[in-house]
Amino acid sequence: MKQAIIVNQSLRLPKGKLAAQAAHAAVGAFLEAGAEAQQTWLDEGMPKVVLAVSGAEDIRRLEQQAAEAGIPACLIEDAGRTVVPEGTITCLGLGPVEDERLDRLTGALKLL
Repeated sequence: MKQAIIVNQSLRLPKGKLAAQAAHAAVGAFLEAGAEAQQTWLDEGMPKVVLAVSGAEDIRRLEQQAAEAGIPACLIEDAGRTVVPEGTITCLGLGPVEDERLDRLTGALKLL
């Protein structure tokens, strides 16, 4: 079991903002998963990877593919209080889900 956090690299967010957005995505996707997946993932040490895509279109495409595959997902759109305008797509959280299922969607993406 693992989780993937997909980051919109085109935004070039400051480190603190990026960390906050990634945390939103991780928690949000976790809450979308079923109780059994949540517990298994917690028991396994909460493994996750942080990956980069070139823009919001790539994130939307992955969100759609995750929905089709039944993978828990949480799209993060910023509130617009600091660095980027309201509604800017910053991250996508996927999983926790079995490694193989997640790798089918994200295996070709680069680590951040």
